[in-house]
Amino acid sequence: MKQLLPVLAFFAPILTAIPSEAKVFRNAYIAFEMPENWKCNLEVTEWVCRAEQGKEAKEAIIILTAKEVGPPDSFALYEQYLNKPITLQTKVGGSSESKIVYKAKNVSINDQPWVDGLHLGSEVPNYFTRYLATIKDKIAILVTLSAHKNYYTRYSQEFFKTVMSLKVIATKNLGSRPDLGPIRPGSEGLLGPGVGSGMPADMMDGDLTQDGGSGNKGKGPLVLIALALAAAGGYLFMKKRRK
Repeated sequence: MKQLLPVLAFFAPILTAIPSEAKVFRNAYIAFEMPENWKCNLEVTEWVCRAEQGKEAKEAIIILTAKEVGPPDSFALYEQYLNKPITLQTKVGGSSESKIVYKAKNVSINDQPWVDGLHLGSEVPNYFTRYLATIKDKIAILVTLSAHKNYYTRYSQEFFKTVMSLKVIATKNLGSRPDLGPIRPGSEGLLGPGVGSGMPADMMDGDLTQDGGSGNKGKGPLVLIALALAAAGGYLFMKKRRK
């Protein structure tokens, strides 16, 4: 346990020390803060947000999508899906299962309920992906925040600020206004196989080492524990804000 203390102490500032430089992204259904040097591009029906250039563009990414509410959509179904390992199809034709870092839970962010879960290796090998899914009126929204395991600590503060700034701004008539979208059909799933196709091809192999070396080799379990504790702290912080 003594060996964990420095790691846990490192993560403690995540809940309080938030970078001041950020810009706001806003589309027809959601708004949030993201790092100043990031940019969001529309890829068919998904918005892909990441650093504009250099190696940082492969270190972390935020993808968001929305759809009309249909039979596959409910908070219970989202939670059920995220509480099981997710099968990932690899580039070489094989498959692997993700590791659940923490089980999905219901949280409230800016008075909007969300289902919140974290996996490792669910969208891309070696990347942590945090899932936030919600429903408002007739629109279902999914936000995924992914970072390579060697760089997740670098982006934890930015991701925490992004999550805490999430605001659903979708209007009730959004589904009838395709010019404001794009919004996927209600028959499609918000979570499941085929979702997340907006992940750029240059990130799909998951091969990214830290500073050209071996990265955080051997520190995987410590990172998982620290991430789980950070997430728990964030949940308590949001719960306290609601009182």
